[in-house]
Amino acid sequence: MLEKQTTLNDLIEFTGKGLHTGVDIKLEVCPAPENTGYVFVRTDLEGEPTIDGIADNVVDTSRGTTIEQNGIRVTTVEHVLASLSGLGIDNAFIKVDGPEMPIMDGSAKVFVEEIQKVGVKTQEAERGFYVIKEKLVYSDPERGIEIAAYPDESFSIDVLIDYNSKVLGNQYAQLINLDNFAQEVAPCRTFVFFHELEVLLKNNLIKGGDLQNAIVIMENEVPQEELDRIADLFNKPRVHVKPEGILNNVDLRFHNEPARHKLLDIVGDLALVGRRIKGKIIAKRPGHHANTELAKIIRKMARKEAMKPNIPKIDLNQTPIYDINQIRNILPHRPPFLLVDKILQMDDNSVVGIKNVTMNEDFFVGHFPEEPVMPGVLQIEAMAQVGGIFVLNTVPDPENYITYFLKIDRVKFKRKVVPGDTIVFRLELLEPIRRGIANMFGQAFVGENLVMEGELLAQIVKQK
Repeated sequence: MLEKQTTLNDLIEFTGKGLHTGVDIKLEVCPAPENTGYVFVRTDLEGEPTIDGIADNVVDTSRGTTIEQNGIRVTTVEHVLASLSGLGIDNAFIKVDGPEMPIMDGSAKVFVEEIQKVGVKTQEAERGFYVIKEKLVYSDPERGIEIAAYPDESFSIDVLIDYNSKVLGNQYAQLINLDNFAQEVAPCRTFVFFHELEVLLKNNLIKGGDLQNAIVIMENEVPQEELDRIADLFNKPRVHVKPEGILNNVDLRFHNEPARHKLLDIVGDLALVGRRIKGKIIAKRPGHHANTELAKIIRKMARKEAMKPNIPKIDLNQTPIYDINQIRNILPHRPPFLLVDKILQMDDNSVVGIKNVTMNEDFFVGHFPEEPVMPGVLQIEAMAQVGGIFVLNTVPDPENYITYFLKIDRVKFKRKVVPGDTIVFRLELLEPIRRGIANMFGQAFVGENLVMEGELLAQIVKQK
């Protein structure tokens, strides 16, 4: 049975301090339409600019995951993303009035509890998955880091951490499926070694740290005076070291809470793939950099798979979905610049259309008189018009909208198109249409021969 996308039943509000900036943050997690994905909104900036929660936008992973789009940043996004992804939420607007997420108690517990209170709303669109078909891996041998995705029928994560710590030792944690996320992973807090605290403070970080939102690990014996000094730096009560080597400011929620927190981070960082994953993740000493690099590798593989030749199975004599007269009611183009004759197939993710190339085309007068060849730019335009019909069908009144190119990328011409050819164009969405932006990969065939392919990015705009 096909799974459906989901969003929140209602908006949720949170307030807290940013871990690194220390500023008071107001966060609203709001319902969003189908195919929105996770979109961050900086409500404190003019125009409330948005940042798509995808791995392509990751710009820093030094002490959390930071994403940026059009020069606008938001940091420490992993716990909110883990909460949404871990509870099966596909679409949400994440509105924040500052540069980072509130740290809360250092885990995803508070976010998860509030999401569970408002509940989940099932939407009509199908949920997208990326199915791992072969081993995909990111590794850093010098630091003993490796995170890999393997083929499997469902999503699961195994984590092993080893920091050469006599306190932590080797820790292992497993998430068999997301049904266990809320109880077994979400409550697990971040951890930090005691010797890192003052360094982080001196580097203008963890201004919002308060010794209550992290497990502080004591690797070496430290005089009580030093413990008192650090507590004073955080404006917190004096602390002592427990026999198990952690400060007495918190009690462990699980014996392997640090390893489980790494599970939490992986769930959040892999949410930046932009779709659900079917595969087994095995990670050794993971961190935000490794996690997001794997997310980028998965996105790249998804693009590569979408770009394999996929010859449409069609009957050129079948009744079209749209004939030329119906196309004229959708597209604003007119001869000699209307370059699609029929739309033969269309579903939620793809479209197939044709262009019959005849010697009567105006461009053959000069391109070229002795050897007529259809210009490559017009092949791209014809492909774009087929994609435009698909995109305009996502709005209720397509006759009032128009599509504009934003980018043309990875275009390759394989062979000539000449009079007498019938070009069959097939375009497929590379990711769901979000806020009027459509990213599609298209291929053009003459018979069984691939003649052209490329990636097109366009925006739907309402005509004035």
